[in-house]
Amino acid sequence: MSERVRLRRKRERGTYERETIDAILDEGLIAHLGIVEDGQPIVIPTLHARDGDVVYCHGSSASRTLRALARGVPACLTVSLIDGLVLARAAMHHSANYRSAMLLGSARVVEDPAERMRGFQTIVERIVPGRWPEVRPPSEKEIAATALLALPIDEASAKIRGGPPLDDEDDYALPAWAGVIPLSLQIGEPQPDPRLSDGIAVPPHVGNYRRG
Repeated sequence: MSERVRLRRKRERGTYERETIDAILDEGLIAHLGIVEDGQPIVIPTLHARDGDVVYCHGSSASRTLRALARGVPACLTVSLIDGLVLARAAMHHSANYRSAMLLGSARVVEDPAERMRGFQTIVERIVPGRWPEVRPPSEKEIAATALLALPIDEASAKIRGGPPLDDEDDYALPAWAGVIPLSLQIGEPQPDPRLSDGIAVPPHVGNYRRG
């Protein structure tokens, strides 16, 4: 754990345990990848997948952000999960219950063909486990047009808030409702592509899809 990821405020909410960090990275569907290029901060949403000690991200080889990352520009990747809205008796004590992970470092461009294919498979399988064997694998043209980056989980921390609101002691007697509104990701019924060929049933990995 480096000083760069050490929490300065609300230290009691911080953790540097890999098990906790990995769990947040694995549950979150969207990561935000930030860099500074020519003095301008840029943050992009991206699909990601953890494979052991690295997080894979992919995108167009022509992407300005990915080209900058390929040059070794320092990066910050964050994944956030919101679990509830915390309603306090005092306006300034409203908050949220959340879990977040932050990684700092420099991304590595994945050049090895076997690792590239494994990285693409890891991303697809992370979106929906069991999906990769059902679909056409990437073509050489698609692989050439797609950059795959690996960000090591070397400098990382997690921050978590849970539980009820924390009001000032004098405010607990106020006649205002206080508590938590739980939030969760809702999974709906699969919606078939209008151009889906007749006779193709919903596969188990889609019909039984679950998160967490």
